[in-house]
Amino acid sequence: MLSNSDIEALEDILFAEPWGDDALDFFGLHGVVCASVVGPVELSAEEIFRLATGSDQLPGGQVPEIFSHCVHQLTKDMAHSLDMGQPLELPEPEDGDPMNALENWCAGFVDTFLEREDEWLQAGGEDETADLLVPMLTLSGLFEDEDFQNVRNSEKLSRQMADAIPESLTDLYLLFHAPD
Repeated sequence: MLSNSDIEALEDILFAEPWGDDALDFFGLHGVVCASVVGPVELSAEEIFRLATGSDQLPGGQVPEIFSHCVHQLTKDMAHSLDMGQPLELPEPEDGDPMNALENWCAGFVDTFLEREDEWLQAGGEDETADLLVPMLTLSGLFEDEDFQNVRNSEKLSRQMADAIPESLTDLYLLFHAPD
């Protein structure tokens, strides 16, 4: 479990120059790490840093130690929960807009899926993987699709999609990590 000071240190890194304008927030980073855990390809801290910041530049030529530590801790906690049959809990904002935080989380998750889309679709079967990704794809705000927009514009449908995410994550994890 990350402490508040860990999360603050992560956000200090994410919002640093020169990538701060393009970087994901903590919720987006959490989505990236989650996709790395549930998907067929576990990403390195360096790949996660690149996705989270939108930059190939590493400060001092390497991933900051606190960033690596936090990513490792999040990965371990998520995998442990899933291995114990517990649904993943998405981070909740302490204040502000929970749907905005969820959209950021979904965008990070979907960016990570898109980075390795072929591997996800080959490993899990295109139809089953696509079905399980619908809640995250819909709520990510990354697509102009009219159906997705209609769902996002409906508070009830958005909530249903949000409520479906933990089960979708568990099913994705089982699809890619459980023996047949």
